Amino acid sequence: MNKAKRQEIFTRLRAENPNPVTELEYSSPFELLIAVLFSAQATDVSVNKATRHLFPIADTPEKMYALGVDGLKEYIKTIGLFNAKAENAIKTCKILIEKHNSEVPQTREELEALPGVGRKTANVVLNTAFRQIAMAVDTHIFRVSNRTKIAPGKNVLEVEDKLLRFVPKEFLLDAHHWLILHGRYICTARKPKCDACIIEDLCEFKEKTST
Repeated sequence: MNKAKRQEIFTRLRAENPNPVTELEYSSPFELLIAVLFSAQATDVSVNKATRHLFPIADTPEKMYALGVDGLKEYIKTIGLFNAKAENAIKTCKILIEKHNSEVPQTREELEALPGVGRKTANVVLNTAFRQIAMAVDTHIFRVSNRTKIAPGKNVLEVEDKLLRFVPKEFLLDAHHWLILHGRYICTARKPKCDACIIEDLCEFKEKTST
């Protein structure tokens, strides 16, 4: 795929959705960090359902830590892998309180040192909470990048690296949101909705479903 095509793809995505945001509900960097931690192998919808009850009573590391692992589990037991996520969240709260003055750190290294926080979670927090250029490659972004040929790669790190290199600079800050939403609602896994796709004529996927 050439530079001009990528420019046009992101121009169209931006025109359709000028201010893209995550579908996770949060009101602080701490709430976003916890929501993203909970969202691994779970839908944003299921996470939001749980955090709507959790965040009003535990919106700081201190309040959440005070719940304890068992107390937290009661709020998130509808989310997949809730046992491990509750333990990681409580451990993360403890570290935030003891090492970071109860603030969410703004560097990848410090974020990835938190229990349950991997590269993808760190990238989401850096990009969404702190507006740093970072590319969190999930299954949707991996699929869209490979299928369209915007940034093909054999693994998530390769796709992340290519997106950071190939996406025109003016779009880098929000590219993660446009790609994830496109993959979630249009360029779906089993049967992409090519007929409804605003970049169908630019996409290099050979097996399009449009007639």
